[in-house]
Amino acid sequence: MKYLFFLIPFFFVSCGGSNKQNNLPKDLDSLLVMFPDSVELLVQHGNKMMKELNFDKALADGAKAYRLDSISSNTKMLYADILNNRPNRSMEDVSIAQRIYKSVIKQEPKNTKALVALASTFSQQMDFDQSFEYINRALKIDSRYRDAYTMKGSNYLLLSKLNPEKDGTPSKKYMDLTKSSYETAVQQDPKFFEAYLMLGSLYESEGNEICLQYYKTAVTLQPKNPDVLFSLAYAQQQFNQPEKAITLYRKMIKLDTSYFQALNQIGVIKQYNFKQIDSAIYYYKSALKTEPRFVEAWHNLGMCYEEQGDITKAMQSYAKALKYNPDFKLSRERADVLKNAR
Repeated sequence: MKYLFFLIPFFFVSCGGSNKQNNLPKDLDSLLVMFPDSVELLVQHGNKMMKELNFDKALADGAKAYRLDSISSNTKMLYADILNNRPNRSMEDVSIAQRIYKSVIKQEPKNTKALVALASTFSQQMDFDQSFEYINRALKIDSRYRDAYTMKGSNYLLLSKLNPEKDGTPSKKYMDLTKSSYETAVQQDPKFFEAYLMLGSLYESEGNEICLQYYKTAVTLQPKNPDVLFSLAYAQQQFNQPEKAITLYRKMIKLDTSYFQALNQIGVIKQYNFKQIDSAIYYYKSALKTEPRFVEAWHNLGMCYEEQGDITKAMQSYAKALKYNPDFKLSRERADVLKNAR
């Protein structure tokens, strides 16, 4: 709604009189019905759809705004951002976005957002030299630009996987640079909870318990975000803090009753940490009520029935897992073992 206040007076003049002011709707959807060719409204609505990750609607807005006005940097950035970020983007989409970002930078050489966005297109094309060049250009303009450090971290993370150590693990050199980049990002923006999540994930993948501190900071910033809570709870589970993990999983379920992964993980803790098989079965079944195709819960349920000696129910559970994912190795192996034992 950033530009709405400035758009309304123009609408009144174009409609032929100020007596319609009280009848003008306040929400973007209604305004777009009344003024379908308003570039300003299309850009606002497109950005809103982007934030909500509704890329199909965002693309419709962005493409139309770009057709109506291919000169404004606002329309260019919206259209390019959608092409460059939508999940089903093609390399042609990335190339088109790259050309548009370049035209924005030609208009606005100090547009740091466009410079970093352009860097991301080169990263997707595996041209890291060019990517770092545009990142560094942005940092020369604004040495505290958070997103530039985030983009650096993303590049280093990719390079760590493309240049593994002899044992196949990600490159330690590039992983250290990845963490350093994200650390710098949160120094510029201490409320950047996504970076804390990334740092937590990086340290967790290394088996480093310091990940808990990063997840806790993210939870402090987003205390009602179930995904953030899950990250901390799962790490607590991995680092032998099952009671704390259960407390958080239960908090998640109160916030979002459909969060079946939390129910499944409580079942895992009940089964393996506390050896409470009946309780574990209850939580696995609860997860499956929400998501009947949740393969891991079917497999875990089968393991519980095996432990109880109920081979028939175990086989039925593994069959359900394999119905939804025929390639699920763990259930296939257990099912074969039980068949051969008969």
